Amino acid sequence: MLLVIIFVAGLWAGLQNALAGGGSFVTLPALMLTGMSPLAANITSTVALFPGQVTAGLAGRKLVTGAGALPFRALFVVSILGGAVGGLLLLKTPSSVFARLVPWLVLFATVVFTWGSFFRKPGAGGTSVHLGPLGTAFAQFVIAIYGGYFGGGIGFLMLAALTMAGLPTRNAGATKNVLAGVMNASAVALFFTSPQLHWREAIVLGSGAIIGGLCGSWALHRVNEKALRIAVVCIGVALTIGLFVRPI
Repeated sequence: MLLVIIFVAGLWAGLQNALAGGGSFVTLPALMLTGMSPLAANITSTVALFPGQVTAGLAGRKLVTGAGALPFRALFVVSILGGAVGGLLLLKTPSSVFARLVPWLVLFATVVFTWGSFFRKPGAGGTSVHLGPLGTAFAQFVIAIYGGYFGGGIGFLMLAALTMAGLPTRNAGATKNVLAGVMNASAVALFFTSPQLHWREAIVLGSGAIIGGLCGSWALHRVNEKALRIAVVCIGVALTIGLFVRPI
């Protein structure tokens, strides 16, 4: 029965990650139901969700782009480096401090994304870029460190940063799916030999995440842009409330 719950959690997490992010907030409690420690659940969830992130990234690759003057190649490199730093930090230090910060980070990202999507005034030519290349690169590096260390809410943080850099929501969603896989690749490589990794649960969870990621990528191509922004905000609000009521 627990494996069924884990599979369904992976399915939902893959779908949610492809559309907005926050899938690990579903998988971590599900894995902890099996008796795993928060650290083991975090490591197992990161490894399990990685194939779904790769699948979602490949499925939406036609929408992937750089952020203004910052090419996608630079975002790619920054994400790998930040993910490796975060993964090393997780193996060396407890994640309790980051866990306490998660609700505030998700709240901040949701507010920034909401403001950027619905209240920001366009500039010349209909664009509204507020983060330059250096600011975007720095933001992505910090997010990648956090992603390798804990990972919860990185989708919202990247959506907020990329939309602040001028990307439309649909392109930002596809780009963050690829970058999420890139930053987690470094962490996954470090976690593969960890005794905290539970392979059986990771395989079941990952299978569901792959299916959910494909469904989310399909929806990302077809959902109305405004409806997509509203859905992202609704998920962010729900996650924020849930995390403050019952933090991980």
